[in-house]
Amino acid sequence: MLRISVLGPVQVSDGDRPVRLGPKLVELLAILLVEAGSAVPASRVVELMWGATSPAGARATLRSHVSHLRRALRTGGEPVVRTVGSGSGVAYRLDLPDDAVDAHRFERWCAEGRQLVSAGENDLTARGVARLQGALALWRGPAFADVADRPFVRPRVARLEAVRRAARRDCAEGLAALGRYAEAVTQLSGALLDDPYDEGVRRLLALALYAEQRVDEAAEVCREGLVLLGERGLDAPELQALQRDILRRRVPSPRGPAEHVKPALPCLLPPDPPQFVGRAGELAAARRLLLAAPDGSPTVLVSGLAGVGKTLFAARLAHSVRDDFPDGQLYVDMRGYDPVGTPTDPGEAVRGFLDALAVPPDRVPATLEAQTGHYRSLLAGRRILVVVDNVREVEQARPLLPGAAGCATVVVSRNQLSGLVVAEGARPLRLDPLTTGESRELLGRRVGMARLAGEAATVEQIIDACGRLPLALAIVAARAASHPEFALDALAGELRTGGGGLDAFAVGDTDVRAVFSWSYHALSPPSARLFRLLALHPGPDVTVEAAASLAGSPVEAVRVAVRDLAAAHLVVEHVPGRYALHDLLRAYADELTPAGDGERPSALRRVLDHCLHTAVGADRLLWPHRDPLEPPAAVAGVRPEVFADREAALGWFTAEHRVLLAALDRAERSGLDGHVWRLAWASANFFARRGHWLDWMRVGESSVAAARRQGDRAAEAEAYRILGGAHVRLRDFDAAREHYGRALDLFGRLGDLVGQGFTCRSLGWLCEQRGDIGDALRHDLRALELFRRSGHERGVANTHNSVGWCHALLGDHRQAIEHCRRSLALLDRLDDPVGMAGALDSLGYAYRQVDLREALACYQRALGLYRGLGDRMNEAVTLRNLGEAQHGGGDLGAARESWRQALDIFTGLDHPDAEQVRALLEETAAP
Repeated sequence: MLRISVLGPVQVSDGDRPVRLGPKLVELLAILLVEAGSAVPASRVVELMWGATSPAGARATLRSHVSHLRRALRTGGEPVVRTVGSGSGVAYRLDLPDDAVDAHRFERWCAEGRQLVSAGENDLTARGVARLQGALALWRGPAFADVADRPFVRPRVARLEAVRRAARRDCAEGLAALGRYAEAVTQLSGALLDDPYDEGVRRLLALALYAEQRVDEAAEVCREGLVLLGERGLDAPELQALQRDILRRRVPSPRGPAEHVKPALPCLLPPDPPQFVGRAGELAAARRLLLAAPDGSPTVLVSGLAGVGKTLFAARLAHSVRDDFPDGQLYVDMRGYDPVGTPTDPGEAVRGFLDALAVPPDRVPATLEAQTGHYRSLLAGRRILVVVDNVREVEQARPLLPGAAGCATVVVSRNQLSGLVVAEGARPLRLDPLTTGESRELLGRRVGMARLAGEAATVEQIIDACGRLPLALAIVAARAASHPEFALDALAGELRTGGGGLDAFAVGDTDVRAVFSWSYHALSPPSARLFRLLALHPGPDVTVEAAASLAGSPVEAVRVAVRDLAAAHLVVEHVPGRYALHDLLRAYADELTPAGDGERPSALRRVLDHCLHTAVGADRLLWPHRDPLEPPAAVAGVRPEVFADREAALGWFTAEHRVLLAALDRAERSGLDGHVWRLAWASANFFARRGHWLDWMRVGESSVAAARRQGDRAAEAEAYRILGGAHVRLRDFDAAREHYGRALDLFGRLGDLVGQGFTCRSLGWLCEQRGDIGDALRHDLRALELFRRSGHERGVANTHNSVGWCHALLGDHRQAIEHCRRSLALLDRLDDPVGMAGALDSLGYAYRQVDLREALACYQRALGLYRGLGDRMNEAVTLRNLGEAQHGGGDLGAARESWRQALDIFTGLDHPDAEQVRALLEETAAP
C-alpha cells in the first residue's frame, strides 16, 4: 500500500519499499497534498513552484515532473496523480485514501483520542491516551520539513502544529487522570517548549510536577511563566494563585482511590524492524498460534541458527499482534549466547518485569519463587505479550512464562529447548535462511533494485556467500550502499577473499566471518580499533562515554567511530544512546584481539575503572553523608561520567544496572579483586534503595570472596556488613547475624572503632526487624559508645536517634526525647536533612505521650524535610503518624486530611500500608 509521510521530511513508501523523490517532485507532491482531493490548476502549480516570474518553459517542465511523479506513485498498478481538464485549463489532483497520508491519520487519531479521554471513565481514558500517544509518535520532525519555508504549506503546517499541541495537552490530562504523572510531565514539557506562553499548559505541568512531589520545580514553572507573561504586559492571576498554593503545599491531591488508577501498560518491545523482508508464512503461522486460544496462554518457540534473523522476526511478530494484547508487551534479552558476557539471570529478568509493571521496590518479594508468583498474579486477567529473547536453557525462560489465560509468550533460542515443548506445551517454529528471492529483496531495499538488475550473476554469488543469512546480507548491503561507485562484482571479489580460516564462525556451509571481515576492513583505523575493543566491554550494551574510556580516546572522536560502526551495521543503537553488538559480531571482535594482545588488559582496566569511578561519584551524589570511598586513581584515558544532580545519578544507576553486575563478574574473572569489592560497595546502596535484594546479596557474596583473595581484612569486614544487610531484607535473620558477627570480629581485630560502630547499628536494625527491641537498644548503645570514642560525629548523631527510637518503643519517653533532641541538634549542625527528618519523626512519636503540641510541630517539620528531599515513602509514613497525633488531640478534620494525603501517596506507590490508612478513614467517617 502506498504511504506518504509529511510529519517530518516528506517520505513515500510502497509497502516496505521506499520511493525516492527528487526535491522538485517533493515540492510538487506537497502542493497536491495541501490541496488533497481538489484539482490544482497547472498555472497555480507553476506560480507556487517558481514564483510570479516563472522561467520560460515552466509549463513543459511541470508536465515532465507530473509524469515522473505519476510513474513513482501508483496503487494497485494505477497512478494516483490524475490530470483534470486539458489545454490552458489543465489541473492536477492527488487521489489517495485519507489513511494513506500520516497527517490525516494523525488528525483522526487525535479526534478519537480526545473523545475517549473526555468520556471520564478510566478504561476509555486509557484507550484515549494510547490513541493520542500513537498519534504523537507519528511525528519524525517538523511537518513538511523539506519545504516548510514555502508559503503554500505554512497554513497546513500551522494547523498540524496546533493539533499537535492540543494532542499533547489532551494526552497529559488523560495521563494525569490515570495517576501517571511522570508521563504527563514529559508530554507537557514538550508542549511548553513549543509555546512557553501557553498559560494553560504551564498550569498543568506545575500540577503534574507537584503530584510527583517535585515541588520546587512546580513552583519554578509558575515563576518562569509569570516573568514571561509579565514581559508581554499580561496578568496571570490563576498562575500566580497556583504558585502561592504550591509554595504553601496547599494544592489538593488530584489522585483518586487506588481502584480508579489504571494499571501500568508496559511496552518494552524493541523497534519494529523497518526493512524486514519475507517470512510471510512463518509470521502467519506464529500469529495463528498466539491468537488461536484467547482463553489459553500459548507459547511459541522460535528457533534457528545464529544470524538467521530470529530477534528481528520476534520483533516484527510482536508488533504485528500488539493490538491483540492491549494491556502491554514485555521484552527481555537473556544473553544466553553472549560469547564473553554474563547471561541474564531469571531473577534479574523477573525483577525487570516487576519494575515495568510499576511494582514499588518495597513491594517486591525477596525470593525468585515469590517474585515469579507476584509477577504471574499481576498478569492474571490481563492480555499481555511476553517476548524472551536469546534463551540458552529452559530454566532461563520458565520463570518468565505468564501462565495466565489471555497472555502469550514468544521464546527465541538457537536451541530446540525440547523441555519447553514437552513440559510447557510450547509450539516450535523453526526459521530457515531466507529464500534466494527474499535475500535479493533484502539487498534491493538497501541498495536499490535497479543496481541489482545489472549484475544478476554477481548478486547470486553474494547471496550464496552470505548463506542467505539476514545478518550477513545486511552488513554486505550497508557496505554496498555506502559505496555506490563500487561495482557489485568488485565487492563480491572482496567478499570471496575476506575469510581467514577462523572456523569457529562457520554457520553451516557459510563462513560468515568472511562477511564480517570484509565489512571490518572497510572501517577507518579508529573505528576498527573501537570495534575490536567493544568485545571487552562487559555489559549487554555500551554508551559513547563508556566506549571512550574503553578506547582511551576523546568522547567526540569515539562518537564518530560509533556512528561509523552503526552505519556499517556492526553495532545497533537499540535504545537512544545505547549500542549493542550481535553475539556473532561480539565473538568475531573478540577473536580479532587475541588473548596475548597487549592492548586487552589495559582496555579492560580502563572500562572497569570507568564503571567504578562513575559509580562512586553517582553514589556520592545520591547519599552524600555516607563515609566516602576513595578508589585508586583511574588509569590514563579514563573519563568517568559526572552528574549534575541526584536525578541524573539515579538515572545512570538505573540504566547501567546490568552493566554494573556484568562489570563485577568480569573483574572477578580477570583477577581484579579490588574492583570487585569496590564496585559492590558503590552499587550496594542503589540495590538496597530500589529493592534489588537478590542483586544486593550477589554483589555482597562476590565482595566477601574478592576481599578474602586480596587479603584486605578491612574490605572483607565491610563486605560482610553489605552481605548482612541483604539478608536482613530477605528476612534471613540467622544468616544476617552470622555475617554481621564476622564483620564485627574483623573490625575489632583491626581496631576500627567506626567500622564496629556501624556494624553494631546494623545489628540493632536486625534486632528491631525481628521485634527484639531490648537487644536492638543494647546494640545501639554499644554503637553510640564506639562512635564517641572514635570522634565520628555523624555516627554519634544518627545513633542517638536510633537509641531514642528504641526507648520510645519501650515506653521510656523521657529518654527517647533526650536522645532524639541530641541527634537533631548534631544533625542540624552537620547539615544532614535526611537524618534530621528521621530524628524529628522519632521525636514526634515520643512527644505524643508527653506534649501533643510539640509532637505536631515535630511531625510538621519532618514532613517539610521529606517533601524537600522528594522522599514520598517517608512523607506518607509521617503523614500517617501526624494524622494519628491529630486524632489523639481531637482534631478529626485535620487527621482525616493528613490520612487522605498519606493514602494518596501509599496508593501511588502501591504500598501495603494503604489499606491501613484506608481503614483509619473508614473508621472515622461520619455516620
